[in-house]
Amino acid sequence: MNMQQHIGIVTRGISNIYTVKEGETSYLCRIKGKQLDTGTHEYNPLAVGDRVSFVITGTSEGLILERLERTNCFQRWNVKGKSNQTVVANMDLIVCVCSADSPPFRPRFIDRVIACSIDVDVMIVMNKSDILLTEDEFERFALYNKLGYTIRGVSALTGEGLDEFVSLLKGKTVAFIGQSGVGKSTLINRILDVEQKIGEISEKYNRGRHTTNYSLMIEGDDFTLVDTPGVREIQVPHGDPQRIAQSFPEFLEPSKKCAFDHCLHNEEPDCEVKRLLEQDKIHYDRYDSYLRMLASLDAKDPEWMGKSDQSRERYRNMDKHEQEEY
Repeated sequence: MNMQQHIGIVTRGISNIYTVKEGETSYLCRIKGKQLDTGTHEYNPLAVGDRVSFVITGTSEGLILERLERTNCFQRWNVKGKSNQTVVANMDLIVCVCSADSPPFRPRFIDRVIACSIDVDVMIVMNKSDILLTEDEFERFALYNKLGYTIRGVSALTGEGLDEFVSLLKGKTVAFIGQSGVGKSTLINRILDVEQKIGEISEKYNRGRHTTNYSLMIEGDDFTLVDTPGVREIQVPHGDPQRIAQSFPEFLEPSKKCAFDHCLHNEEPDCEVKRLLEQDKIHYDRYDSYLRMLASLDAKDPEWMGKSDQSRERYRNMDKHEQEEY
């Protein structure tokens, strides 16, 4: 066995077997001892994009010894595992892909993608831009631009807007996140001219069926893309609720005028965010989206936010579809 340590990047992980790339060479690796001490409790110890230390044990095999420190990650709550799951790490950009129709435009999904993107910029891309949005939908989409996010409209079908979009990816490692059916894999196919399985839209739910079953890093000419599994819904990771508040840029300046430090803009009195909400200076749907995320944290662990009975009751009174929108 070659005991010299190497540094590589995880490009894929399936059933505890990870593809680790060092330079132009890839190795199929397992974790040494089957468990990796990362210092945190997570659903998965490694994600695509993680930098790892490993030793080579064969011609194309190795053992992972350590996960190096992450600069950022996209992390969500794994319902079945009842723990946080890192989907990708060490990205330059998260691209949230949404669609104008089939599945319909869901801004609250975008809000949750932003909240799940920890210390990494988010770009919002509207695929199927040849389908017109309603006036309210367009207003909500344009709001992200006013809040400082880069937004783009593209069509994987016609190629509209793709050249400008691709120019923004140059020199970057970018992860694509989106609901099933929004055309995420189709968009990547068009950009990279590769073939991946494309799913049909489920007419019953007007949502997509899962086609990409695992995250996969793909090399482009001047950029690297990561395709991630499409999901019906996404839940924010369990952790400090302040992190959720910080993912709403329109709250940042007003929060300095709140009566309480670390105000969560929920039940606290003399809250500047709620005052601006009453004056229509903060979008009501964004604020409601924020409250739903807070309530979802409370529902996962009732002790996390203490005596927030109002938030718990709000969650319990929602029907199943509304709870999925968390």
